[in-house]
Amino acid sequence: MNKLLKTIALVGALIGGIATADACTNFIVTRGASTDGSNMVTYAADSHQLYGSLYSHVPGKYTEWLDVTEWDTGRYLGKIRQAPYTYRTLGNSNEHSLFITETTFGGRPELEYANGGIDYGSLIYITLQRAKTAREAIDIIVDLANTYGYCSSGESFSLIDTEEAWIMELIGKGPEDKGIVWVARRIPDGYVSAHANQARITTFPWDDPENCIYAPDVAEVARKFGWFSGEDKDFSFADAYAPLDFGAMRGCEARVWSFFRMVANDMDKYEDYAMGHNKDNRMPLWVIPREKVSPKMLMDAMRDHYEGTKMDMTTDIGAGGEGCPYRWRPMYFEVDGVEYCNERATATQQTGFWLVGQARPNKVGILWFGTDDAATSPLTPVYVTSTEVPKCFREGNGSMLKYSDTSMFWITNRVAQFAYLRYNSVGKTVREYVDKWENAMIEEVEKMDMAIANVSYKEKKARKLATAFTVKSAEKVFNMWVELDKYLMVKYIDGNIKGEDDKGFIDNGNGKDIPGKILQPGYSGNWKRAVAADKGEILRVVK
Repeated sequence: MNKLLKTIALVGALIGGIATADACTNFIVTRGASTDGSNMVTYAADSHQLYGSLYSHVPGKYTEWLDVTEWDTGRYLGKIRQAPYTYRTLGNSNEHSLFITETTFGGRPELEYANGGIDYGSLIYITLQRAKTAREAIDIIVDLANTYGYCSSGESFSLIDTEEAWIMELIGKGPEDKGIVWVARRIPDGYVSAHANQARITTFPWDDPENCIYAPDVAEVARKFGWFSGEDKDFSFADAYAPLDFGAMRGCEARVWSFFRMVANDMDKYEDYAMGHNKDNRMPLWVIPREKVSPKMLMDAMRDHYEGTKMDMTTDIGAGGEGCPYRWRPMYFEVDGVEYCNERATATQQTGFWLVGQARPNKVGILWFGTDDAATSPLTPVYVTSTEVPKCFREGNGSMLKYSDTSMFWITNRVAQFAYLRYNSVGKTVREYVDKWENAMIEEVEKMDMAIANVSYKEKKARKLATAFTVKSAEKVFNMWVELDKYLMVKYIDGNIKGEDDKGFIDNGNGKDIPGKILQPGYSGNWKRAVAADKGEILRVVK
């Protein structure tokens, strides 16, 4: 298997060598499958170079032209015509509770159009400024890409509003044609779906425009390049434009499988597919959950490291002596001429930002937003009608090359770096804080919903209430994490664990702030056995 393609599939590197935010994960829950009747979507923007900020667009004075720069690299692409009216956006949402997220599947490099005027990231954020619904967003994405030329590789988009949830997959037509081929499918209500850097739409209905729409030449382009020769009804988008290989299954589809396994029955039968061993045992595009999925369940699904499966990252020797479910890049390594892979889980260290979007009927949408690794960072609620971005999330408050004491991205990274060193103790404490915060905020959102409903006839006042809540919550969680960082240092310094009681840390009773109860948990059994096997003859205690 071509190592460059493996790298694209698992790490998300452009051919030019720049790591991008395209190694991402989306889970989608339709309103009939959710506990509160909302359509929900997740997004982890995973990149070794992406700084976690909450982007925003505030409608202003109309200008005829809009400058477009490539989201990943900052490269100037050119100008496109501005819409006469735009909507306020926050991150991957807008004021109408439209959410758009993505994962990059790359696909056929022959179809890239380097001179295009719009990239996948700009498609998302410009479309959010112009569309109210998911269907409208699909039309705008197609129009922008075909008009100005699409310069990115293959993409899967998730689009949800208060009524519908869609998956849209697209790719360019090649260096001689600036347009795109694409297909979009509406996820049936009551189902959940997902995608994670691998195209997932295979065959589709050609005569059901309410639930499936597509480019007229979606199959013809594949025929032109020799990737398909059958009848339209047998055409598979994924097989033509992103054929499966080991990396696509093990590094990408495995994340989808693990999510499906959490929420639906009878998914273990696809284990060999997820592990990259049987591409003929392909998973369905969507499944029915065994029970309705709550927002908190979806948040926690983004914290997965394949726990409880053969790929569990906490149990092998790679986890070290304290169960660390992280593997530093590169994804592949070679020993004595044999190539191996590290797992690529949903929760990963290089996340810039992540979210859970709730498009709620008859209520203001909620963008649950967080920075850095989903497994060690909290989500805080952002009402999509908010008119202010909290300082700790603002663009320009720090960068990947500049530390900021007031940035949520940097404080969550500080906590995560410590947690990685001693995951089964420090990581456990961090997760307790995450759960405490998110459970409390779910209750607070319910109270705020009632307050907003009471003034909903006064739109300005409702926005003011929502904004104040958003800003206050973000400030509170930022301060909480600053204190958590200090607490973890005191409690876990030098491999020890200080004992605590209801009054705080236990001292030795002499009134000198000297610890009186210190635990030394040592290492896991797996690690001890591995060390004994490696250096047993040297380390053996002689009696």
